[in-house]
Amino acid sequence: MSNLNILIVEGNLKEENQNFSEVGIQTHTESLKVSLSNFTNDLNFDVVNPSSDENLDLVNEKLSNYDGLIWGGSSLNIYNDTPEIKRQIEFMKQCQKKVKNILAICWGMQVAVTAAGGEVKKAAGSHIGIANEITLKEDGLKNLIYKDKKDNFNSPAFNFDEVVTLPKNAICLASNRINKIQGLFFCVGDTKIWGLQYHPEITYEKMISLIEFRKDKLIQNRKVFKNEEEIENHISFIKREIAVSNKAQRMVELKNWLDIIK
Repeated sequence: MSNLNILIVEGNLKEENQNFSEVGIQTHTESLKVSLSNFTNDLNFDVVNPSSDENLDLVNEKLSNYDGLIWGGSSLNIYNDTPEIKRQIEFMKQCQKKVKNILAICWGMQVAVTAAGGEVKKAAGSHIGIANEITLKEDGLKNLIYKDKKDNFNSPAFNFDEVVTLPKNAICLASNRINKIQGLFFCVGDTKIWGLQYHPEITYEKMISLIEFRKDKLIQNRKVFKNEEEIENHISFIKREIAVSNKAQRMVELKNWLDIIK
């Protein structure tokens, strides 16, 4: 079998990725490459950052050549409507016309929903490193993206926003107490789009690093925690999850997506 050609779309701005690199944290693109390569070495990766890359027209011309596209996370908020965010939404619209299989994770799901006419807003709650008790809906139990997945599970997650209005003909596949839409599926023409609000491609260890990296903002700006002691208690909670979690179960959606697009 020939290699699969995968386009990875980087959702973060270049400045954020530089900040990650300076403190030794993998970018989301790097996490995606490592996680997908757990299942096969027969993958060719291209990477694009629609917020800043100047060659988007050339990428647009090649979109139909990819077997699949995977769009990762970001620290952006889609309702801020900046030029960089508008570029991402417009690029997603092109992808939804030309790429047959899209896996949109966290920010990627929010961009996919917005591009297709749905809506994303700030959520009443948040996930900081972990999402608890995500439950598969009846449609989720039947969807191939969740083959061999437990029907109730925890997952790495980091989000403050959520999908509140689904695109036309979209179905909810999974939810939890914080976000009603944790997983979804819809089509735009012949393009199949799976969305996950959580992060099967990111380890809990990386999530802990992100919490430590963002701890001042989490206390002072987001006001999720009152002080560093609360953050340390939360990190301890995530470490207990590491002790009981299963790597293959955490990433099964990635494996299934690769199987679907073969």
